[in-house]
Amino acid sequence: MRDRIFIWVEIPVSDMGRAKAFYERILATEMKSMHMGDEEYAFFPVKEEQNGGILVNGPRHTPSPDGVTVYIDGSPNLDIILSRVSEAGGQVIMDKTYLGDHAGYVGMFLDSEGNRIGLQHL
Repeated sequence: MRDRIFIWVEIPVSDMGRAKAFYERILATEMKSMHMGDEEYAFFPVKEEQNGGILVNGPRHTPSPDGVTVYIDGSPNLDIILSRVSEAGGQVIMDKTYLGDHAGYVGMFLDSEGNRIGLQHL
């Protein structure tokens, strides 16, 4: 059995400045930016041994509310993060919802680029 199945997440964006500001605002964090070839990246902060992810802007990446849903850790309180979504340029599409002891609380929003993103807090 593998230790990990999912190791990396890339969230496509069409406007890096807008998207980076959106995620920094709702998650109350700072992201580091980088360019490589024709792509632009902003890295979500992670501790060593954690899975990571980025925002990516480039010709092969198109934001969409359809397809795979990425869930971000909503700890310690989804309400705080969800309350920042609208003023940061996104739209809450599912308020905080309890799914039971096995899954905890979830919420969902469209980010500033139109991607459907979930939040979960166990």
